[in-house]
Amino acid sequence: MYAILDIETTGGKFNEEGITEIAIHKFDGHKVVDKFISLVNPEKDIQPFVVNLTGINNKMLRTAPKFHEVAKRIVEITDSSVIVAHNAQFDYRILRTEFRRLGYNYERKTLCTVDLSKKLIPEAESHSLGKLVRSLGIPVSDRHRANGDALATLKLFKVLLSKDSDKTIVKDIIREKEHGELSDRQLDIVESLPSETGIYYMHDKDGEVLYLGKSSNIKKRVNQHFTNNGSRSRQLQKATKKVTFEKTGSELVALLKENEELRINRPRFNPKQPKTLFSHGVIVKTNSDGYLTLVAEKLKDSDEALTTFNSLAGAKNFIFKTTEELELCPKLNGISEAKKNCSDYDSGDCYGACIKKESIENYNKRVSAAVNKYSLDNKNIIIIDKGREVGEYSAVLIKNGTFKGFGFYDLNHQINNIHILESIIVPMKGDENTSHIIETYLRKRRVLKILELSN
Repeated sequence: MYAILDIETTGGKFNEEGITEIAIHKFDGHKVVDKFISLVNPEKDIQPFVVNLTGINNKMLRTAPKFHEVAKRIVEITDSSVIVAHNAQFDYRILRTEFRRLGYNYERKTLCTVDLSKKLIPEAESHSLGKLVRSLGIPVSDRHRANGDALATLKLFKVLLSKDSDKTIVKDIIREKEHGELSDRQLDIVESLPSETGIYYMHDKDGEVLYLGKSSNIKKRVNQHFTNNGSRSRQLQKATKKVTFEKTGSELVALLKENEELRINRPRFNPKQPKTLFSHGVIVKTNSDGYLTLVAEKLKDSDEALTTFNSLAGAKNFIFKTTEELELCPKLNGISEAKKNCSDYDSGDCYGACIKKESIENYNKRVSAAVNKYSLDNKNIIIIDKGREVGEYSAVLIKNGTFKGFGFYDLNHQINNIHILESIIVPMKGDENTSHIIETYLRKRRVLKILELSN
């Protein structure tokens, strides 16, 4: 017996979503023998993008039954049945979370029609529900509503069953999915974690750190560790008895904290850390005419780079963007192989350094501006970003170009003096890897502000 299921939710943070609509069709392999369709009052607001997608709004749900009022019916209609859904891991997770809030351990076997269709129709261009049913000529209506999607899944499932006449693939898929479910202990762990940015530590029975990492959503990331199917992942799942965490608010702080913790703890399930987190860099060189040039190279120990990258392509891409941004010469920076002037000179985007028309002094000022913008060298700055709570900020201290540590302060605390700042900073080891982390983050992401500090 199968229970074809589709759930619509409020959207929101992982494991904090609420059910807004549910449809279940009990299917005996030939016909539907029972069904249950209902809106559900999630007791929380629906995310605007979900309203646009489904058409379900908060007003529609005010008089709808709450989950505890439909829970018994869901248990009954799915009893002794395999839950079938398109992306079953999502629907089953949502359902188990709702039951867990009621203190009930809801467990069923599951079968995912995404996985089943990949085995039985591998040639399909897409295995998303809408595109797959259209490609099979299955009529669909009321998409992104629970009953519309449940009926589409039911029709798709009938087609898939007909292609698997001896049901061996269906049985294999069901068995595979049983391995990916969380135990009660793992569910308790995941429920205790925040859906926020920070560091998490996975411990064994003696408290030893087996694995640590950073994530913008700690709850979601640990859940992924517990549901991964690789052999090493299963070893980690079996050994993990407790997960602790430290919220950072700022992703930059999380990256720096992760780097420090990996250096100190060296957990056995984390990959071995390389000596340096980067392999290539952009080096500022002076050519034979006295012009400063930007060169992408694989770094040697003696090289002093303007900024660092973990690939040659990344370094070259930086040169391309910086050349464009500061109107530098593509020929001097190795982008153009023109024999005389570069094409940017013809279009007015290069001032003629390639043919010595722009003075060395003026041109080198712009290259120096790039050095000042992207390098931490000799800087005394504080990088201000989000804190762990509302009304709190994070502060990352750079002194004489070296990372010194980070701290947190509240909204009313004035910090523009380096001596005041040092009193709230947790000291940490700064090196070429922390410089790489900070420079990379500042190139790609925005922070709230960067303050220059007085001595």
